[in-house]
Amino acid sequence: MTVGSDAVKGEIVSCPDCGAELEVKETRPLALALAPEAEEDWGE
Repeated sequence: MTVGSDAVKGEIVSCPDCGAELEVKETRPLALALAPEAEEDWGE
């Protein structure tokens, strides 16, 4: 998967093949991980 040269750490990108949401962990070298799921905070 390629990510634009303007990607920043913490950015969420989507895989064009499977649609998975990935988080940019590092830009040089590029490191991606599955993005965390949004969770309810129940007002905390």
